Amino acid sequence: MVITSLVENTSCRPDVGQEHGLSLFIQSGGHTILFDFGQSELFCENASALGADLTSVQFGVLSHGHYDHGGGLRRFLQVNTHANVYVSRAAFEKHYNAKNKYIGLDEELCGSSRLIPVDSELLLAPQIRIMNCQSQRLITPIEPFGLTVMKENALIPEDFRHEQYLEITEGGKKVLFSGCSHRGILNIVEWTKPDVLVGGFHFMKVSLDREGKKKLRMVAEQLMSYNTIYYTCHCTGIPQYTYLKEIMGDRLHYVSAGTVIRGFHEYVE
Repeated sequence: MVITSLVENTSCRPDVGQEHGLSLFIQSGGHTILFDFGQSELFCENASALGADLTSVQFGVLSHGHYDHGGGLRRFLQVNTHANVYVSRAAFEKHYNAKNKYIGLDEELCGSSRLIPVDSELLLAPQIRIMNCQSQRLITPIEPFGLTVMKENALIPEDFRHEQYLEITEGGKKVLFSGCSHRGILNIVEWTKPDVLVGGFHFMKVSLDREGKKKLRMVAEQLMSYNTIYYTCHCTGIPQYTYLKEIMGDRLHYVSAGTVIRGFHEYVE
């Protein structure tokens, strides 16, 4: 497996741009997948710099219905004229941030025949599946951090039913991709028990005061109780990642734009 980070909040190369968002170009078992699309067309520019051929993508997968993961979707449909993009059936619900700013998807794309709605689970190919784990019991409460969704003309706290995950099994290892882990990183790891998890932890709003550090340490210790290696990014937050790294050591790595991960034996920045 080779994973090339096309978009992330930070960059590890001068020829690769950065933005608040995420896009991962994944090659596994003869399949090429684009997981998320960043917030703009930057993923396309960075793909050229990184030698990632977007026309070779066979499947697109959108982790959830926020602009920083789906803002580049229109551009992808233009550049790649054949790949379907698999989205949660709830992805185009109206999503807002804590300041009531719309942070959802471009509603004009909702009717595209190339956007395939996914309910609970879908097998894309042998060893590759999408799942949303909505039927799983919550181990820890979901924290919406002020994010809301419009229901019956009222804004209510998010339950993130539009979030889904990509699981790829290769060489006996189960690799899980999670865009922001809005439904709780501890929940997701417990539900899926991957060998490797790649994605954001959504800790960027957790302060590093005494209580915040106590919470992050508890999470780190629980994450380390699983036989999982973590590659995090985007919404985890750099200060929060730095603190987690002190605790988790080589069990935790950071994925910037321009990072290439090869087979999880070699970590390249």
